[in-house]
Amino acid sequence: MAIKKVELTATQKDGYTIETKARNFVSIVDQPLAMGGKDLGPTPLEYLFVSLAGCIITIGHIIARQQNLPIRNISVRMEGDLDTDVLMGKSTAVRAGFSGIKVITTIDADMTKEEKEKFLHAVDARCPISDNIASITPLEFVVE
Repeated sequence: MAIKKVELTATQKDGYTIETKARNFVSIVDQPLAMGGKDLGPTPLEYLFVSLAGCIITIGHIIARQQNLPIRNISVRMEGDLDTDVLMGKSTAVRAGFSGIKVITTIDADMTKEEKEKFLHAVDARCPISDNIASITPLEFVVE
């Protein structure tokens, strides 16, 4: 079993602006102007979609190479709905997260629709981000 530890630090910079560091990369998380942010980067919810889309395309590329599949390109579009009353503290009647996430995938390949669906199922089964979203992953919150 090959275990890989993934680490990230995030620090509030100003208001809703957050600087994250992973390996040698810095990313900015922010909120739109209408929410009181400076609109300097995607929101945490958008980064969740970025993570999932990036993982799907990466795992798709790995599987295509391993199985010598004729895939030229993979693109992903996502959408999801959530009740913002929960995150704004106005309600606890529903969950805080998305009620569902739709992943619309376009696969440019000389494959039938059934072959593409089988391929996408294999990608989903191997995508760590998809697994973390679909399955319960224990979270441990520690105060230093």
